[in-house]
Amino acid sequence: MPALFNFEVHTPYRLFFSGKAEVIVLTLMDGEIGVYAHHAAFTAPVVTGKLSIKTDSGEWRTAFIADGILEVKDHKNVLMVDTAEWPEEIDRDRALVDKQQAEEDLKTAHLKFEADRVKARLRRAECRLKLYEMKTPAVKS
Repeated sequence: MPALFNFEVHTPYRLFFSGKAEVIVLTLMDGEIGVYAHHAAFTAPVVTGKLSIKTDSGEWRTAFIADGILEVKDHKNVLMVDTAEWPEEIDRDRALVDKQQAEEDLKTAHLKFEADRVKARLRRAECRLKLYEMKTPAVKS
């Protein structure tokens, strides 16, 4: 039996996930990381992208997450993010509109901070659309 750890994902609006995990995979500012039980403790910023969780049942669950902080401790790992959505929760039509609007806004963004903000919106929309396509049943490994 693989070693498991407690894992929670919090947003400002809800407890998104709480349970036992064998491994989580997500992207930090300097690249992708996999966290297993008994991982060395650390705290790091997380970027918008995909969160993959291998649960205690061996099932992989994948979700969209937007910017946050991951805290890894021996007894519990906590991810606090601005947004978290399962693929079936993603509104494809809204994500398409957001993507098109961000692409248009990027053409007229003249200041760096404006362009950075629009690029972040575009990345969120593109990630949502990519994960929306993953709305297939989870696969056990």
